Amino acid sequence: MLYPHYDVLGKWDTPSFDDKTRGVLAARLHVIPERRFFTQHEWTLLDSIVARVMPQPERAQPIPIVPWIDDMLSSNRGEGFRNDNMPPMRDAWRAGLAAIDLESHRRHGCGFVELDAASCDTLLRAIERNQVDAAIWTTVPARGFFIDILVKTAAGIYYSHPAAWSEIGFGGPASPRGYVRLGFDERDAWEAKEAR
Repeated sequence: MLYPHYDVLGKWDTPSFDDKTRGVLAARLHVIPERRFFTQHEWTLLDSIVARVMPQPERAQPIPIVPWIDDMLSSNRGEGFRNDNMPPMRDAWRAGLAAIDLESHRRHGCGFVELDAASCDTLLRAIERNQVDAAIWTTVPARGFFIDILVKTAAGIYYSHPAAWSEIGFGGPASPRGYVRLGFDERDAWEAKEAR
């Protein structure tokens, strides 16, 4: 670990965070959205996939990822664009998850959530390499859905969580304090220092 003694939340009562920033952080930490978009099966399936893509075995409380994806889809919020080979975001998620489960059934005779860890990883690597049954992936491209939508979104949500900020040495939002030293290998006094 590069920043073993760093805790970005240790700056809670310093000039690095103002009331608005603390409010946003408190909501991210303590107000986890309920399931509103995914079916229970889709939620469980995505949770199983995310557990393989972004494993968190060292955390007693893993960073919640699926609730925030569900919240994004329920609110129909996205990045403001979509790839020309993808259906609308909500449709892409439903089709992509269904296709992953169908690939699992075709290859292993059971759904993804029933697979052992090694089989899950092998299946996801095949999807990443686009080594799939094209008849299953008619609505979304396998690799495009997996890399450009699922993995990108899961990683974005993971690294938007304050617990992940500490492990990468991120000092938190620039507001209200701001960052002054922006050059290569420069850091402000309140930023984390790498362990050597």
